[in-house]
Amino acid sequence: MISQNRELLYSAVVSDALDAMGHFNQCAKPGLSSLTVSRKLIGRCRTTLWADLFHKDPAPYEKELQAVDSLTAGDVVIAAAHGSMRSGIWGELLTTAATNRGCLGAVIEGAVRDVSKMREYDFPVYALGACPLDSQNRQRVCDVDVSVELCGVIVNSGDLIVADEDGIVFVPQAVEEEVIQFALNKINDENQVRDAIRNGMLATEAYAQFGVL
Repeated sequence: MISQNRELLYSAVVSDALDAMGHFNQCAKPGLSSLTVSRKLIGRCRTTLWADLFHKDPAPYEKELQAVDSLTAGDVVIAAAHGSMRSGIWGELLTTAATNRGCLGAVIEGAVRDVSKMREYDFPVYALGACPLDSQNRQRVCDVDVSVELCGVIVNSGDLIVADEDGIVFVPQAVEEEVIQFALNKINDENQVRDAIRNGMLATEAYAQFGVL
């Protein structure tokens, strides 16, 4: 259902669909922004859980490299780093490796680096900011494909992510089909409302007739 409707879906209408179905906490708290290319990102979450280090790492980069090598086409990297800005945990080389695996983008609850170089890849990266420091001995991946909390939302590998200039929304797999169908229906209804208002109908009249705002 995603592939044929990718161009139609956007974060606000997907969030509305989740609200209507009783899932009120699926939108990431404000703070994450696109640092590379400003375009819509829709894909499957692949979660990584990060921790700060205050000692020499005996196996630097080990799990983050394994995580990147395990990516498949359509994945979006989710880095739950608890908002830590100790280092740039995602950069050009990881982007290169992820792109080769068919990864569509990355959402980093922390800092990234090599922003201009990642932009050249046309690779969407949402993050809290940038930091030139390397992650070695500062931060590391401690687990992969586990439930994580990212900006207030519980996210699992396989969940659908819809990110654009309005924000980032996560759709649990268990309700994905229903949410998408609801969103598509709402898009159709909103198009009717927009056309009616353009043709002279008052907004109050349009809402009374269609029940959509």
